[in-house]
Amino acid sequence: MLCDHRPVIPLSLVVVGALVLAAGWMLMRRLGPEARIGRILAVTPRVPVAQAREIAASGANRYVGVFGRVDAEEPFEDEANRPLVLRRTRLELRRGSRWEAFEDHRDVVPLEINEGLDQIAVDGDALDTGLVVVQRESVGVAGDLADRPPEGTPPETPARLRIELLTAVDHALVLGVPVLDPARGPTLRPGLGRPLVLTNLEKDEAMRLLADGGRRNTRIIAILLAGGAVGVLTGLVWAVVDALV
Repeated sequence: MLCDHRPVIPLSLVVVGALVLAAGWMLMRRLGPEARIGRILAVTPRVPVAQAREIAASGANRYVGVFGRVDAEEPFEDEANRPLVLRRTRLELRRGSRWEAFEDHRDVVPLEINEGLDQIAVDGDALDTGLVVVQRESVGVAGDLADRPPEGTPPETPARLRIELLTAVDHALVLGVPVLDPARGPTLRPGLGRPLVLTNLEKDEAMRLLADGGRRNTRIIAILLAGGAVGVLTGLVWAVVDALV
């Protein structure tokens, strides 16, 4: 007695395709916060500062981007006499495949974004993974840092210093939710499950910086997602055709 195994083929394609899709999704989840920031930069609509102020006044809960000149009433100078509004300094140790910060210090003053005669405040204290600027970096070993690393750290452990700066003469793109702050008026803050994002780079340049070091994984993810989708779609179409003939 002969059995018709034709339905097994499309089912197998659907199952394999779904597994490949799941693998791509899991790998994408492991890319880290940089990949998520990149996706947010890519899809968030940009509005004029005047419209962002209107959104704050109306109480509408929208995540938008604004672009303009960074400004502050009281910037502070660094050793190069640059008028800074934010400086973040981190000391990190290499743990396996990741860098882990053991010191994280920031100096920030109240800042805002100006576009013509319109301005909106920015919650600089909320900037974390969403700060996308060119970093100053110095690499060495824990033994170079005297007694600053955690006790018990082997002196040969790779270490690095990272410094991020934002000046009062930069132009920046800021993404966030406009809200009314009792003290500062219209202000951009994190919201809707997304971080506050600020970059003084062109969007394409910021995306390349975020993707640096993860290009190979990004290509693998794209192949897995595309291949999985093709497998699932082919299996479903095959199953439909088999059912009709």
